[in-house]
Amino acid sequence: MIEAEADFASLTARLTGKARTLAVAHIAARALARRGDARRWRRARLLWPLFAKG
Repeated sequence: MIEAEADFASLTARLTGKARTLAVAHIAARALARRGDARRWRRARLLWPLFAKG
């Protein structure tokens, strides 16, 4: 039988980081939308926040 060990602390840290990234992008996009700024559709970090470099 295959036994697997899971590092749940690492998993929760990665998921928390991704959730934080999504929340920041969502807040920024809403702020631009509230101002009527069309640049929100041209900023890759807002459209695909989890696929950004760095």
